[in-house]
Amino acid sequence: MPWLSTLMAVPVLGAVGVSLVKNDKLAKQVALAVSLVVLALTVVMATRFDPASAERFQFAEVHQWIPRFGVHYGVGVDGIALVLIALSALLVPIVILASWHDADGTGAAAPPKRSVRTYFALLLVLEAMMIGVFAATDVFLFYVFFEAMLIPMYFMIGSYGGVQRSYAAVKFLLYSLFGGLLMLVAVIALYVVAEKNTFMFPELIGAIQDPGTQKWLFLGFFIAFAVKAPLWPFHTWLPDAAAQAPAGAAVLLVGVLDKVGTYGMLRFCLELFPEASKFFTPLVIVLAVVGIVYGAIVAIGQTDMKRLIAYTSISHFGFIALGVFAMTKDAGAGATLYMVNHGFSTGALFLIAGFLIYRRGSSRIADYGGVQKVSPVLAGTFLIAGLSGLSLPGLSTFVSEFMVLMGSYERYKVAAIIAASGVVLAAIYILWMYQRTMNGPTAESVKGFTDLNARERWVVGPLVALLIVFGFFPKPMLDVINPAVDKTLSSVHVTPFTPAVAEKKGAGQ
Repeated sequence: MPWLSTLMAVPVLGAVGVSLVKNDKLAKQVALAVSLVVLALTVVMATRFDPASAERFQFAEVHQWIPRFGVHYGVGVDGIALVLIALSALLVPIVILASWHDADGTGAAAPPKRSVRTYFALLLVLEAMMIGVFAATDVFLFYVFFEAMLIPMYFMIGSYGGVQRSYAAVKFLLYSLFGGLLMLVAVIALYVVAEKNTFMFPELIGAIQDPGTQKWLFLGFFIAFAVKAPLWPFHTWLPDAAAQAPAGAAVLLVGVLDKVGTYGMLRFCLELFPEASKFFTPLVIVLAVVGIVYGAIVAIGQTDMKRLIAYTSISHFGFIALGVFAMTKDAGAGATLYMVNHGFSTGALFLIAGFLIYRRGSSRIADYGGVQKVSPVLAGTFLIAGLSGLSLPGLSTFVSEFMVLMGSYERYKVAAIIAASGVVLAAIYILWMYQRTMNGPTAESVKGFTDLNARERWVVGPLVALLIVFGFFPKPMLDVINPAVDKTLSSVHVTPFTPAVAEKKGAGQ
């Protein structure tokens, strides 16, 4: 069975069906049903994945697309791609259920420009693009999905977002197109210089031997991925886009789309340009550490909930980039695990913030206070999601952040120590936001709040459960991720790190 093609085809066909339905409620139900089918297919596919397989990519499909230029429809997954596809398939039905009234215009600061059916069709199209970008094993096909993802997200922000949605959507599009243009130039140059007459990723590994050429091509790919991630200082589009996007769209933007940047660094930058990656590692480590500290400090001063969460994500993406370029097994596995756990954590934060905004009609932190007294379940889930944002032990984000810091410390002690300060700063911005919104005297505008209803509990419940389960038992995910990280590092020709103490002990014996 062509698993990956099916996973992409089902949401596309579902989007067509949603757009043809005349009743808005039925359109929502069809979209939710389609997304649940995709999730079920993903679960079945994941059970058939063999982490110990000698094959680099499983469920592979390769078909000629543009034979003249060696372009193929090539898809396949390793452990890294599989967990990110699973994240996408899980978040989409949750987002659809959470966004049940996002396109209705109920309580919105600005009325939607397009229909309800269009919004849910765009969500399904975006799901197909997200699965495609992680599954692509042809570099040109990856670029196509990399750029195509912009279209549905641009319309979701620009047509269903807040008052400044047009500005935020255009800024998001321009930044992404700039990065994509650089990547296109690098993709074409890679094809020409490699002289392999193919864009298939496995065949391009090791094709570029000249260090100078590697450096230029690395920069073309890396800047595009740094904009997408976003890594400091390419981050300025994210706070505006996340603040103006509907809560559900913000979850997919920060929880999945931005992971394409860090995934690209791990998949393409390291393996296609290993020597250039080692050359630029000190620079990337500095950018990552600055992003960790900068994002956390700026988050502390935010007065808008969604902008605060966006800046926390800039800090988190610094941790992920640090783990990728530390080039140790623990750091690489931790960075991949961080991509998934960040999707759970930030997804929960954005969705609960969206529930608050729907009730109050404002995203300003100062407009809340004492929510815990009138909506205890909402406040409790917000606390758990917030604690996951500061990587509290017992929650899944702690495992990934700990692995990144320990793995990075093996090679870059100073960077890891400075990055650890982000944990302290995270406690400040998360707990301060919780205190100002949930504790204290109950604000007049909050007294009429209702607690989470059944639909909203079904939205938040799975994310909270996953944060707790993988906090205590991350082994199933790590068993899938570790072999893929090992193969990636072997392609970069990185030798396992041996601590100096162990070396001395071995010499003494």
